[in-house]
Amino acid sequence: MLDIGFTELLLVGAIALIVLGPERFAEAIKATAYWVGKIRSSMQSIKNELEQEIGTDEIKRQLHNEAVMKTLNKEQGQFKEQDAFLSKAAVDNKKTSTDTVIDLDSQESAVVSNITGQQSTKARR
Repeated sequence: MLDIGFTELLLVGAIALIVLGPERFAEAIKATAYWVGKIRSSMQSIKNELEQEIGTDEIKRQLHNEAVMKTLNKEQGQFKEQDAFLSKAAVDNKKTSTDTVIDLDSQESAVVSNITGQQSTKARR
């Protein structure tokens, strides 16, 4: 905020000690600490009041909820894509298995007719 480092504070303190003297310097530090504390507490209370006035907690909660909903919608879209893919795969698998059953039925019919043809030939002999 003010970007005052330790060395700057030390320099200001040394100059104040020289200008004020040891007795008044202690009183000046106490008064400065008191006023800095008062200013900090006032700033904190102002900050809290502003946050309550504009409803930052509600805004933060709403932004969080929107982010969660966006993530959920994205994941739901991915699940729908996967569901569609799996449904298509299941339909293709069912069609393939139906074709296989039809092929097996036709092969079975051919085998049965072949066997019955062989049995009828044996019966004639």
